[in-house]
Amino acid sequence: MTLVSAAELAERETARWPNESPEYRAARTALLAEEIELRRHIEAVAEQRRALPEGPEVVRDYAFEGEDGPVRLADLFGGHDTLVVYTWMFGPQRERPCPMCTSLLSAWDGETPDIEQRVGFAVTARSPIGKLAAFKAERGWQHLPLYSDTSQDFSRDYGAIAPDGSDIPQFLVFTRRDGTIRLFWAGEMGAGSADPGQDPRGAPDLMPLWTILDSTPEGRGTSWYPSLAY
Repeated sequence: MTLVSAAELAERETARWPNESPEYRAARTALLAEEIELRRHIEAVAEQRRALPEGPEVVRDYAFEGEDGPVRLADLFGGHDTLVVYTWMFGPQRERPCPMCTSLLSAWDGETPDIEQRVGFAVTARSPIGKLAAFKAERGWQHLPLYSDTSQDFSRDYGAIAPDGSDIPQFLVFTRRDGTIRLFWAGEMGAGSADPGQDPRGAPDLMPLWTILDSTPEGRGTSWYPSLAY
């Protein structure tokens, strides 16, 4: 498919704002062209991701404790062939969970019913399920499906535990085809691939918070992080 250039598409847009200057319009239209290119690149990366070959088979039968009792990894798929798992930084060494993870999960709580129309969805952490459920109630979450990785085997095998025993957040996608579970994709952007002056972050960024702040003149800042309470 031959696409019209981003610059031409940007020129076609007719949005104009009260009292804007010619300098603002020229700069904004140039930025719009870059935003169109970014949209195209995001879609191209997503297409490349969807075309990945078969991932590594999951050979262990991982066990978790949910709010309704024990489950296995296969159970988390529900009626779907794809499962999304987020490992929440709320290990047993923590009195309180990671504020950054919690901010992300708060945004996802309302999206969970929509997500579960398309894929299985689970949030795992190493703390006991009672501790996870208590914080869920405190936070007012209504929908997030929480599971305790009681043995910590899953967390250990899928990179959610650092060498010092601290937590590492992971975003993992599994598939189940003909009864075989495989890892399809997982985030791999960490400190080793971070650009200078930036915290490690994935792309696209999973946090709606950053999407909003990145559209402001102040940006996300260099030292501000979410808190559990204000």
